[in-house]
Amino acid sequence: MISRLYVLIKPIGEGCTLINFYLYTTSVIMGPIKILQESFRFALQALFGNKLRAFLSLLGVSIGVFAIISVFALVDSLERNIRNSLDSLGDNVVFVMKWPWASGQDYPWWKYYQRPLPQLKELPVLEARMDLAEAITFVARTSDKTAKHGVNDVQGVGVSAVSHDYQSVYDFDLSRGRYFTTLESNSGKPVAIIGATIAEKLFEANNPIGKELRFMGQKATVIGVFSKVGDHLIGNSDDDNIVIPVQFARSFMRLNSDSSSPTFSVKAKPGITNAQLKEDLVRVMRSVRRLPPKADDNFALNQTSMLSEGVDGLFRIIDLAGLIIGGFSLLVGGFGIANIMFVSVKERTTIIGIQKSLGARNRFILMQFLFEAIVLSAIGGFFGLFLVYLGTLIANATIDFDLMLSLHNVLMGFFVSVLIGLLSGAIPAYSAARLDPVEAIRSGQ
Repeated sequence: MISRLYVLIKPIGEGCTLINFYLYTTSVIMGPIKILQESFRFALQALFGNKLRAFLSLLGVSIGVFAIISVFALVDSLERNIRNSLDSLGDNVVFVMKWPWASGQDYPWWKYYQRPLPQLKELPVLEARMDLAEAITFVARTSDKTAKHGVNDVQGVGVSAVSHDYQSVYDFDLSRGRYFTTLESNSGKPVAIIGATIAEKLFEANNPIGKELRFMGQKATVIGVFSKVGDHLIGNSDDDNIVIPVQFARSFMRLNSDSSSPTFSVKAKPGITNAQLKEDLVRVMRSVRRLPPKADDNFALNQTSMLSEGVDGLFRIIDLAGLIIGGFSLLVGGFGIANIMFVSVKERTTIIGIQKSLGARNRFILMQFLFEAIVLSAIGGFFGLFLVYLGTLIANATIDFDLMLSLHNVLMGFFVSVLIGLLSGAIPAYSAARLDPVEAIRSGQ
């Protein structure tokens, strides 16, 4: 560009140098803008000149963008919900369980079935011997219970029996009341912390603190209410959960049963990785279980990263499926755009010939039709994104799920639209640019 400016400026006198420089740079800058304006005008003419043809052509792009972006939006929302659920478990917590978090054909379930369950009597030994654990809690859960207060009842309630350090391992907030005291935990006093949904349904607008509720044939006094967190897809939300001291639960819950999934949740000290914590746990658990040196571990050490890896693989497959489904729709839409561009070239053959006879370069004609194809495809993509947006509004209003159209998905939708326009308009634009001006004018007569 500098060399071209030099050639332009050198033969002219010094008084005209600045004027010619201004005219040249203005043409360089305004050229693409003029092409874009004319392309947009021709695109609108193509739309309104034959509305049905344009509608059917753009419908394919709109459906394709809608299919791809709606799948991505749904997948992103599901993934965000699941990862929030996993984050609530803690990324520095290791779970000592009977069953490992794994699946597949190589899963030796018959071997894991024979393992013993974590037992409450092992908790004091773990607390005494673990060097790298900040806190350890025993948790046993049961589900699908009914809680009652007066004439009100709520079904599908979960009951979690926990040891005292539950509050030190899990991150949760209380909207009302307090956590168990050490005396309440150790003595098994009939007290409970309930979820926000349970509090709303049983006690309505009344303060539940200090009031009694009944579940599993027992009575307990409410001393706290969890803050509302919403539904979690992996089922660990405290909104429908009742948490009680494990010593209280011993009299009516089967703590040493597969149905209650007893677990030791172990939180690492600051600066300690999960790998280091697991090594310490293996050492102590083998000692507690009195396993010979060559015997296999009869316990599983699980962590949230194992679930995260499975989630990543699952969503990669879903993304690919959505891309393939939307890709076929976009392919049809691309053919529609190409068809409308070939027709446009045919209808404007004479205009192309006149433009080229007046000095228009091949590049100008090429960019003019290429921009027109991109504009048409972008309009179709816009309507596709608009349909996705309407879908998110309807879904959020009708179902209890946070569905969101992210900026990343919006930009992806526009990028896909532009790409389809670029690919589908390339051949018609090239054919228009290669027309002979004399033949083009003659063919239009």
